[in-house]
Amino acid sequence: MKIARLITFLLAAVVALMIPLQTRAQVAVGISVQFGPPALPVYEQPICPGDGYIWTPGYWAYDDADGYYWVPGTWVLAPVGLLWTPGYWAFQDEAYVWYPGYWGPQVGFYGGIFYGFGYVGTGYQGGYWNQRSFYYNRSVNNVTNVTNVYNKTVVNNATVNNVSYNGGPGGTNARPTAAEQAAAHAQHTPPVAAQMQHEHEARSNRTQFASVNRGKPGVAATVRPAEFSAKGTVSAKAAAPYNPPSKSMARPEQPNRPANPPANAQPEPTNPRQPMARPENPGKNTNPQPDMKRQQEQQKQQEKQIQEQQKQQPKQRQEQQRPQPQQPPQMQRQQPPPEPNRQPNPQQQDQQRMNRQEQQHPQEQPRTQSKPAPQEKPQRAPEQKPQQEQKNQ
Repeated sequence: MKIARLITFLLAAVVALMIPLQTRAQVAVGISVQFGPPALPVYEQPICPGDGYIWTPGYWAYDDADGYYWVPGTWVLAPVGLLWTPGYWAFQDEAYVWYPGYWGPQVGFYGGIFYGFGYVGTGYQGGYWNQRSFYYNRSVNNVTNVTNVYNKTVVNNATVNNVSYNGGPGGTNARPTAAEQAAAHAQHTPPVAAQMQHEHEARSNRTQFASVNRGKPGVAATVRPAEFSAKGTVSAKAAAPYNPPSKSMARPEQPNRPANPPANAQPEPTNPRQPMARPENPGKNTNPQPDMKRQQEQQKQQEKQIQEQQKQQPKQRQEQQRPQPQQPPQMQRQQPPPEPNRQPNPQQQDQQRMNRQEQQHPQEQPRTQSKPAPQEKPQRAPEQKPQQEQKNQ
């Protein structure tokens, strides 16, 4: 009995999980971006590959690392009896939120975006189901090898400006009608596996990112999903100029936050003594201009103080340089050797006298030796006189 109850509970849980997948309304997924997507590029529709294919227009998807990238329009083999409601971007809560596309018996609201080829902002004018066969409107579809066709002129009341989002600055102003709201609450089928593979292929191709192609992708549309290099692939003919924002803006602040958070949601205080941890003056957070002015005034005061200090530095240097001429007497006082020269000690005077006497003695000796020289001359004179006398004799 317990095992039977457990199996019954598991089956009920599986069924409960499967029901919202098929019956859920179109709700925003956890993608929120701080800047809008580029404009829709202009391109031609490839030829329909055969019966049962429905055109799904291209759109700008978003990657947290590299920004917006273009998912080409393509022909998808549709679930029998279902039509495609394209996804769209909407400006909500100061951010751009993505509403993904889905399959359903009726076309729902897709933001009033003019995707072309039957998607004129409301509904779908490209064809309809008749039992298990799909009939194509040749006035908006490129079909040549399909027999179930008809011609019906489509009157376009929407302004064609290639805008790719609803609401916000420059976006469309469309609002869902009663029929579109009813279609949003009807049974839905998510994108088929081929569509998911198609988006994955676009994400893995660097040339599809708006930061590389500047809003003009090289592959704008394909004949079948994920066939980016097959025959029949078309490129964008024209596109509005796009300048990707800086990296600081490119990353969403909360990439996984819900699309519509509760209005009264507030963080619980971490410290009971400080409930909201806010500054005393709440006006500072709402209007940062006074803080900026105060900072600028403080910077000006600091600059003035620095300039005054720079002006006072030369004066201080001059004051420091003025007592420099009085330094020589101080240097002489600090040097003891020159003072004894002016007032010699008695011992030094005795030594000087001795030195003078020693210098005088060698001068007196030659004088005493030179005195006997005239005494020798009279001795020689008497000796020479007798010699002369002898010669005379």
